[in-house]
Amino acid sequence: MPLWRQNHVAIRQLVDDFARYLYLPRLKDPAVLIAAIRDGFGLLTWQQDSFAYAESYDEVAARYRGLRVGQQVFVSEHDTGLLVRPSVARQQIDAETPPPAPAAIPGPSGLAPTASAPAQPQRRSPQRRPMPRSRSGRPGPRYYGSVALDPARVGRDASLIADEVITHLVGLIGSQRAGDAGDRSRHPRRRPDNVVRTVTENSQTLKFTSHGFEVE
Repeated sequence: MPLWRQNHVAIRQLVDDFARYLYLPRLKDPAVLIAAIRDGFGLLTWQQDSFAYAESYDEVAARYRGLRVGQQVFVSEHDTGLLVRPSVARQQIDAETPPPAPAAIPGPSGLAPTASAPAQPQRRSPQRRPMPRSRSGRPGPRYYGSVALDPARVGRDASLIADEVITHLVGLIGSQRAGDAGDRSRHPRRRPDNVVRTVTENSQTLKFTSHGFEVE
């Protein structure tokens, strides 16, 4: 019988399958299977080599709740979470990731933006650009990173960086809110600690020479 149940399988169900069906590889105990599942969650190449994790599946909304990919997840043999097919997880991530803001169109001189686009803030120095600001006027977080690419594998490395770092940052553009308690009550928004953690861990795995988040 196939181990997948449609597009996902419960971790507890998978543990039960390996204990019940004799044609599956024999395991010393469930801890061996759980360790393999944890290793699969942490792979940056999860789309090709492993799977995603979800806390549950919402039948009404037809989407996975608590979907996580390419990061370490602590699970046990009694975990109620799900292993999700990588192709299905990729589809949900792409559908729920907001598109990037359109770039400003240069004017006739090739330098000034059009009237419909806001003017770019003046640079403080050649190496340091002003932080993007929220509606309240306060600057938002900025991510910086530097990594050397292998000339023989530029395409592969660039694709990994786009999937495992840039994709997570796209949803943060223009999403920050700052202000007093009254302002937050009108515009509730949780801090994206999970995105900061994911981007930081992926940058370390991809061997960035320098990386981090700055808030001015």
